[in-house]
Amino acid sequence: MTIHRPGLPGDLPPAELLWAHWALVAVLEASTEAEGHGVHRSGHWIDDEGLHLDDGGCTWWTFAPAGDGRHVLYGEDESSGVKWHEPAVDMLAGGPDWLPYEDLRDLLAGWQLGCVYWSEGGSWARAAYPQDLGDDGLDCGMSRFVERDKLLRLIDGAWDDCGCGPAPGHRETVERLLDAAVRRELAPGALEEVAAGCSCGNWDLPAMLRALDLSGLSPQRVTQ
Repeated sequence: MTIHRPGLPGDLPPAELLWAHWALVAVLEASTEAEGHGVHRSGHWIDDEGLHLDDGGCTWWTFAPAGDGRHVLYGEDESSGVKWHEPAVDMLAGGPDWLPYEDLRDLLAGWQLGCVYWSEGGSWARAAYPQDLGDDGLDCGMSRFVERDKLLRLIDGAWDDCGCGPAPGHRETVERLLDAAVRRELAPGALEEVAAGCSCGNWDLPAMLRALDLSGLSPQRVTQ
């Protein structure tokens, strides 16, 4: 699946699938140290507001549930030309009344927002763009969760970060975790097995389980 430049609503998978992909990465990357940084952190994480990513320089995004199967995706990648376009693009034009307008307008006022997408009833939408707009940043921001090869490399990165690297059977483990996340059947025991199979002991299992509890990917607590 390829994301156009600028992005099209149809480029994004169903919100529930995007959530599962992103949330799994957030669960695997979770650490108590990162939690202590609050909003001043980088990588991929989940909190009470939703899912986040921030690379500390070029791109940041938030993906938040809004109740009744609704979701809002917003953020910025340096590739986006939306906020610099002349005449100005109204990124909130046509938005439903349930969007977090106060937060979004604050970001707009600070020149921190590159695009806004929303999902309701199983369909994504965004404001209309002028024909000469080259990019809105969606590809650079979201392709990591949309294109399967990029998603698998992203998940592999959690093993690289732990220090001991992938073990035999790693690909099967990743595929099993991803399948369970998509089905909302990612049991705590699966994460315990990942941590137990690591010789360096760098997986932060308590933080991973806290992130899992927030994610809704576990059959013990489905929140999405």
